[in-house]
Amino acid sequence: MHTGHLLFTGATGLLGSYLLRDLLVAETPLVVLARRNRRASAAERIDLLLRDWERALGRPLPRPVVLEGDLSQPGCGLAVKERAWVASHCDRLLNNAASLSFFNADREGEPWRTNVTGTHNLLDLADTTGIRDFQHVSTAYVCGLRTDGIGEEDLVVDQKFGNDYEQSKAEAEAAVRAAGHLDAITVYRPSIIVGDSQTGYTSTYHGFFAVLRLGHTLLTRVPIGSTSGLALLRLLGIAATDSKNFVPVDWVSAVISHAVAQPEATGRTFHLTHPEPMSMQDVAETVQEAVESYSDAAAPDDPDCCDEAWFAENLKSQLQIYQHYFRNDPVFDRTATEQLAGHLPVPPLDRDTMMRMAKFAIAHEFGRQPVEFPPCEVAAGSVAPLLPPG
Repeated sequence: MHTGHLLFTGATGLLGSYLLRDLLVAETPLVVLARRNRRASAAERIDLLLRDWERALGRPLPRPVVLEGDLSQPGCGLAVKERAWVASHCDRLLNNAASLSFFNADREGEPWRTNVTGTHNLLDLADTTGIRDFQHVSTAYVCGLRTDGIGEEDLVVDQKFGNDYEQSKAEAEAAVRAAGHLDAITVYRPSIIVGDSQTGYTSTYHGFFAVLRLGHTLLTRVPIGSTSGLALLRLLGIAATDSKNFVPVDWVSAVISHAVAQPEATGRTFHLTHPEPMSMQDVAETVQEAVESYSDAAAPDDPDCCDEAWFAENLKSQLQIYQHYFRNDPVFDRTATEQLAGHLPVPPLDRDTMMRMAKFAIAHEFGRQPVEFPPCEVAAGSVAPLLPPG
């Protein structure tokens, strides 16, 4: 039974913003560790985020304690007094901070700085403040380029990695598991997170959205009907029967926030993956339908109009950074996840759901237009303010 606060990182990212909402709705005593940016302090950033959620929910939310720090710095950038406060008030830590950068040979930069250095600094903070319960959001792709079945407890089996992001997350998870000062280590491994299954909302545009964005952009150079999803797959060398494992952000958040409150979840590893991955044929056809429905295509008589081969070649060159993302995924064992959260089934990522996400992304120009949380609902419950440090 936990009586202290949960120290939480990564609240301003896509998954983090949903976890912030769900943990506060569940009345979890929460301390958010966040950075300031050029426009706002950490406290102002979190308050703006929560006010946006309150508009979407139509109800008030409690305010967490906010500590301003930086995971890339020793002590996570916290002053001695703040670390002492953490030692007195926090008894567990949920690390959701992550960089999604795919490649960087310089290990002083991203994704290494946040995913590896940041995790080590958090482990040191946990050690010096007496936190012995460490919960860590990893990724299902710590499996690297393995093609066999992936067990939930599997980690290092001398696998190769598709990119630096995967390797950095594997190194971070290994560091957490090797930390001798922790009594309990809980790991969550989502696959490729996409938008909200109900509203289509997203604030990051990787994976599925990367293909969608390129399709949206390149369609301005080809007329509608000049290409097809299946033809593009062939030109790109992708098998239509290959599959990718996408999961909606609202479901991932619901499972993690549920697990945080369940003693039986402590110390286990969970694959937060979809039992029914999407075939690449479905991905290609959804992208084609979405851009033809929501994007402005070139006119057939446009002198700058290009053909299918040009479209495929440009798509291929632009997607080099994602080449391993679109390999055929292995089968991820979900036994522990089913045992813990079988009452929270993964929403089906059918054509209507993915089209809703695609429409949202295109309408908001992939983040170039202001984005607010659309109206939504979460489980009812009273809310009460949390006490600030003092």
